[in-house]
Amino acid sequence: MRKPIIAGNWKMNKTAAEAEKLIDELKPLVKKSKPEVVVCVPYTDLAATKKAIEGSNIKLGAQNVAWADSGAFTGEISAEMLKEIGVEYVIIGHSERRTYFGETDESVNLRLHQALKCGLKPIVCVGETLFEREKKRTNKVLKRQVLEGFKDVTDFTDIVIAYEPVWAIGTGKTATAEDANKTIGYIRNLVKKTWGADTAKNLRIQYGGSMKPSNAKELMAMRNIDGGLIGGASLKAEDFAAIVNYKD
Repeated sequence: MRKPIIAGNWKMNKTAAEAEKLIDELKPLVKKSKPEVVVCVPYTDLAATKKAIEGSNIKLGAQNVAWADSGAFTGEISAEMLKEIGVEYVIIGHSERRTYFGETDESVNLRLHQALKCGLKPIVCVGETLFEREKKRTNKVLKRQVLEGFKDVTDFTDIVIAYEPVWAIGTGKTATAEDANKTIGYIRNLVKKTWGADTAKNLRIQYGGSMKPSNAKELMAMRNIDGGLIGGASLKAEDFAAIVNYKD
């Protein structure tokens, strides 16, 4: 049985002081949650957030990781730096990184291997643009992203995939629960064909396209959906908790 995982992606929001306040508000609201709860915060919030979540069931995540151990890579953060702070999860290949910062399936693969080597748990994002969706290229795009992004990966135990249709991020639009389930089912079947039935069966795949309190229960009822990568709704404790506690 796959344990659901709800991860908040704060993106470029919240100062360290604001992060502490949000975590303090969130902790009592999710302390009895059934899903695994993760907050992926800006680099400057990591230390403060780590301290704020101590003694709680909330786990700490970062929003990216470098592909190298160290070196002349201005602006990058290494996996060892993240591990030292206490980071457990890291988002890799978010569509905003691909769109605005030129990340590719190849760079996603390099970052993924570095994260795994250092014991971080990657949340790897895949998904199609509106143009690709309208041209009925969704499956083709996902196949390329999965096969190239996970090249030479043999153990998926600590990996989470987040299917995030780019056209649904920050737009208020969302795929129907049935559509999201079907597409995530395609990803799971692709993993099954490539890496085996056991890997596909145990792999957690989130939906990352504008999951919010009003649709979380319906989306989470789908057979193939194991959680959510939450953007805007993770910035308010009540909204994020309502998603985490979708069964209540």
